[in-house]
Amino acid sequence: MSGARDAVLVAMTGASGAAYGLRLIDLLLRAGTTVQVVLSGPGRTVINTETPLRLGKSPAEIRKGLLAHLARDDDAALRVFGTDDWFAPPASGSNPPAAVVVCPCTTGTLGAVAAGTSRNLIERAADVALKEGRQLVLVVRETPFSAVHLENMLRLARAGAAILPANPGFYHRPETVSDLVDFVVARILDRIGVEHDLVPRWAAERE
Repeated sequence: MSGARDAVLVAMTGASGAAYGLRLIDLLLRAGTTVQVVLSGPGRTVINTETPLRLGKSPAEIRKGLLAHLARDDDAALRVFGTDDWFAPPASGSNPPAAVVVCPCTTGTLGAVAAGTSRNLIERAADVALKEGRQLVLVVRETPFSAVHLENMLRLARAGAAILPANPGFYHRPETVSDLVDFVVARILDRIGVEHDLVPRWAAERE
């Protein structure tokens, strides 16, 4: 993939599960995908709490921290935008990414996208993905779900979004936390059409 219209936007919000989003960014870059990243303020706080990363507040500081964490040189395929950057490509239907993945996705973000409020770049990018018929994947990380959460999920599923809760499986016999993370990230990559070999396919041995 190359260019804004072939990019994947990864938005990370304030739900627990920063490892999912960071692993997704890593694997997309390895696959040669242009990756656009937007972090909410709470999302950055969660990253700084759950991982060794200590990201700054500005897009430039965030980009520098991510590149260092991923052990990559100054990779032009990674772009970071602020939540209030209304001139960023994903803010417009004339230049949307191929897919938008909110990972992890808070139920607050879920509700805002379902309501079409578009109060920041994350919500606007999700709204643009829906209206332009692009892929929108919401990796919701909450439990238990209330009726409000479920109704918002149903509304978005009917609008074309994929609701992909961060629920790892165990049939591949995970041995580490990383194995559990990779299971969920593998499902995300499958959904947006990016090749990977993270986990064995079901019944692959029979094939």
